[in-house]
Amino acid sequence: EVQLVESGGGLVQPGGSLRLSCAASGFTFDDYNMSWVRQAPGKGLEWVSAISGKGGSTYYSDSVKGRFTISRDNAKNTVYLQMSSLKPEDTAVYYCNARRVFGGGAVTQEVWGQGTLVTVSS
Repeated sequence: EVQLVESGGGLVQPGGSLRLSCAASGFTFDDYNMSWVRQAPGKGLEWVSAISGKGGSTYYSDSVKGRFTISRDNAKNTVYLQMSSLKPEDTAVYYCNARRVFGGGAVTQEVWGQGTLVTVSS
């Protein structure tokens, strides 16, 4: 079964840190670029960060650059999001996404996790 399972969410005070994990199964993990996407209460989806299949390239939204770090361990089929200096506006459900484009761009395969809630509050 193709699956992504996030973990590591919870309640943290402003300025604190959390590390999210996303464990993949059922597909060839390093064939896929991985992303973290979040959805704040009452708002739409916001892309947060991405990492290439082999881990050589990473990308961040301006809102988290310098505070969040994405990484992956292909031996463990897991992607991580280390979040530091957390702010109340980081409160959201964080989703893990796996995406592969092939066939000259004609075919896209995508997998989503169920999400993990991060609440930043004092």
